[in-house]
Amino acid sequence: MDDFDYRHGELHCGGLGVSTIADRFGTPTYIYSAATLLDHHRKLARAFAALNPLICYSVKSSGNINLCRLLAEEGAGMDVVSGGELHRAIAAGCPAERCVYAGVGKTDAEIEFAILQGVGVLNVESEAEFEVVAAIAARLQRTCVAALRVNPDVDPKTHRYTSTGRKETKFGVDIERARAFFAAYGKDRWCRLTGIHLHIGSPVYSVQPYVDAITKTLALMDELRAAGHTVDTLDLGGGFGADYETGQSPEASVYADAIVPLVEERVRGGLRVILEPGRTIVANAGILITRVLYMKQSGDKTFAICDAGMNTLLRPCHYDAFHFIWPVAPAAGFVPQRRARTMQLDGLALMDVVGPICESGDFLAIDRPLPPLRRGDLVAVFTAGAYGMSMASRYNSVPLPAEVLVEGHEVRSIRRRETWDDLIAHECPA
Repeated sequence: MDDFDYRHGELHCGGLGVSTIADRFGTPTYIYSAATLLDHHRKLARAFAALNPLICYSVKSSGNINLCRLLAEEGAGMDVVSGGELHRAIAAGCPAERCVYAGVGKTDAEIEFAILQGVGVLNVESEAEFEVVAAIAARLQRTCVAALRVNPDVDPKTHRYTSTGRKETKFGVDIERARAFFAAYGKDRWCRLTGIHLHIGSPVYSVQPYVDAITKTLALMDELRAAGHTVDTLDLGGGFGADYETGQSPEASVYADAIVPLVEERVRGGLRVILEPGRTIVANAGILITRVLYMKQSGDKTFAICDAGMNTLLRPCHYDAFHFIWPVAPAAGFVPQRRARTMQLDGLALMDVVGPICESGDFLAIDRPLPPLRRGDLVAVFTAGAYGMSMASRYNSVPLPAEVLVEGHEVRSIRRRETWDDLIAHECPA
């Protein structure tokens, strides 16, 4: 379900025209659909219901506390990777015990904060980190629960920057080291090592890498239990895909149909399962709207220069990621029937959609077929809810964009647009 569609020649979100939203809040602005966000969460919950998992929304994908609050009210937990994200999750109303905390570089202060807050699981990623966690827990006289992140050495067939399940990665430990890890630390008094954590990468559009990773991990768990270790939690991570193009990603039920049979019997025997979805919940729940500032011809190239660029949405230039882009109110005959890299419509022209930032790599799309554009036109960048605002920057001293949330026929601000004064508010006076 995706609550962004064209009606009467204009893009709508729920019951509201996107042009009306832009008139009220300006551009660039991220627009989120509450209905889409909740629908994707509920589909995951239904698909994996046989495992009764704790679904921990990945805060790094889109961390506005208003979005997190909607999911927390649905019973979701939160997957966090910093002390700031844990603080954000708690502020959004998610109890710390429903949070799992991953990340390779937790500081002592962050670890202490997590333990004192009663975080549900600390996902540890190295021997050195475990020793620090155990020492802090002992000093505080507070027991904590840990899961070891294991790399099952499978190829998720995704961008090399977001592939994390191979043996050669900064994340976690390989399966061979995992055995020695449990032998060394599995009986610690203060940091109870009772779980295994997986995260093979994102986005993963095939179920087979999950099957391969889980199969290897279950064999490891059997070995660890035979050696006398308690392993009662399996965190399967996230990484499920989203529809950057229409129909690109499998439905939640497709992933579940492959994963549930592998672990269902163990769940009946007491195994706790955790999922960490982010992109698959929020990506299609958000769009970015931007306004064309100038149209420019340079040699054989046509440029649409917009008020949003790499500072607003980093994914295209950082990951070479595709986002469908289309005018909010296209001319007659140019309403798309589906979101795809190529459109079979007469009158389209190839152009680069670029931003205002002083970098040659500042672009949202290269050689993209689009309808005619002119100064002042509104353009929508689709499937921008994940890793959009959360990766935005103030580079070139450009203020961060606004965020708004649509619920039915109502829209409200959930992050005001920054001002020039905001840019220097944290800086010490000369």
